[in-house]
Amino acid sequence: MTASPTMAPGLRADTITLGYDDAAPVVDALDLVVPEGRITCVVGPNACGKSTLLRALARLLPCRQGAVLLDGRDVHRLPTKEVARRLGLLPQAPIAPEGLSVADLVARGRFPHQRLFARWSKADEEAVERALALTGTADLRDRPVDALSGGQRQRVWIAMALAQDTPLLLLDEPTTYLDVAHQLEVLDLLVELNRRQGRTIVMVLHDLNQAARYSHHLVAMRDGRIVAEGPPSEVVTVETVRAVFGIDSHVIADPVTGTPMVVPVGAAVSAPVAV
Repeated sequence: MTASPTMAPGLRADTITLGYDDAAPVVDALDLVVPEGRITCVVGPNACGKSTLLRALARLLPCRQGAVLLDGRDVHRLPTKEVARRLGLLPQAPIAPEGLSVADLVARGRFPHQRLFARWSKADEEAVERALALTGTADLRDRPVDALSGGQRQRVWIAMALAQDTPLLLLDEPTTYLDVAHQLEVLDLLVELNRRQGRTIVMVLHDLNQAARYSHHLVAMRDGRIVAEGPPSEVVTVETVRAVFGIDSHVIADPVTGTPMVVPVGAAVSAPVAV
């Protein structure tokens, strides 16, 4: 039976080691259980292995050791279409074919649901229209993707991932190229998808405060390993911020949500000069 958004599949990494070509491992002996029906954010400094981990979870990168399991089965042993019906991915900096329209790109999200020689269905059309509406890109449907601004392109790619209509959604830096207003719109949208449909969401974010505000489960990485994971209230501490990012900080309550908020203390910071 095909999974639906209310039947969140189990995704986990079982002692995985990841790397590229013959270089040293980027991720080493990492274990991770993705909480079902929750939002998980992965944070950490540049080159710590966040995106590499996401690629492995999405079956784009084989494991040198260990395995990524989807419902207890090695994700690399499952048929491609079966995985694509259950796990959607927004990669980092995706590229569309030249001249492809927005509507055609978003429609490609329906490919995993297509049967051989089957016609485009009403369900396909509704999924595309819903994805365009949710991301505020319906008015862009006839424009070429490569003619859009960076922020518009990012929202269109998110629409394609939503049209795929999977119970589990992986997003690598979904707020890239977006201004603050659109960042919040996208993150609020993901929260609504999780809240109303029970979708399991895993996303890599650079902004630690956004990750703390929008996640149920926070994973902090450094040098290819998980330093801390759990609820943001337990993970975001002065000690963890120092261990992961190498900076001193104050951790206070977000005045809007009450979630932890990090105020960095830079080495060059001094009292403002009176004028």
